[in-house]
Amino acid sequence: MAEEECTHECSSCGVAGCGDRTADAGPSTLETNKRSTIKHVIGVVSGKGGVGKSLVTCLLASELNKRGKKVAILDADVTGPSIPKSFGITDHLTADADGINPAVSASGIPVMSVNLMLPQDDLPVAWRGPVVTGVLRQFWSETNWGDVDYMLIDMPPGTSDVFLTVFQTLPVDGIVTVSAPQELVAMIVGKAVNLARSLEVPVLGLVENMAYFKCDECGKKHYIFGEPQGAAVAEKYEIPAVATLPMDPGISHLVDEGKVEECAAEGALDAIIEQIAKAAAAKDAE
Repeated sequence: MAEEECTHECSSCGVAGCGDRTADAGPSTLETNKRSTIKHVIGVVSGKGGVGKSLVTCLLASELNKRGKKVAILDADVTGPSIPKSFGITDHLTADADGINPAVSASGIPVMSVNLMLPQDDLPVAWRGPVVTGVLRQFWSETNWGDVDYMLIDMPPGTSDVFLTVFQTLPVDGIVTVSAPQELVAMIVGKAVNLARSLEVPVLGLVENMAYFKCDECGKKHYIFGEPQGAAVAEKYEIPAVATLPMDPGISHLVDEGKVEECAAEGALDAIIEQIAKAAAAKDAE
């Protein structure tokens, strides 16, 4: 019987002792191009889809940008990219002799996404794992990112091969995980947290999205999906910072209009951003 060969798609691979599956996380094995200097990389992850991970990525980028940091976004959610739409970016990517030029948001945030390469933004991206991971490697090493303080990577949901590719080949300083209040989602948070820690990637914070709805007439908070569990989940998994975001039709409207940079986080993400800054400072001190 012929020996099974690795397909580099770890979610379905059955090869024992596969290096791609078991390799330790460590310094990036990929070099960025000569027009890029990326100081810190933060992954935004979720154990399942539909909890607002891309929204949190956009809000974190906008908040860091407002604080004078140079921020960029690599949209690693290749089969479900929503970052360009949220920022209202419709320009297609260009390239020059040095590499690919990312699109830039209204406030100056460079964005790289597969959707910026498609003739129509609603065309499906039906690619197998090895193709997806190859594209992400190209996005990292062949894009003219410029000088970047924080690169935010909007990860696809789950803990499959893309997760492993990013965390084993890029110099990720830490992750922010996103959940919703349901108990099931809290359990899935643990999967992402435990995988990150097995790869020696610090977990910097938990954002509990859709935690409540605030009535615009009486001001009362209504917990549509049950009482928030973020604090309890953070304590269980020793996550240092927690943030809660409401169900807000105003935010949804701005995102649909491509104006996510106009959303006001109103300090909700301060604790998360503080942990991101601490992780950056610790790395710089090494």
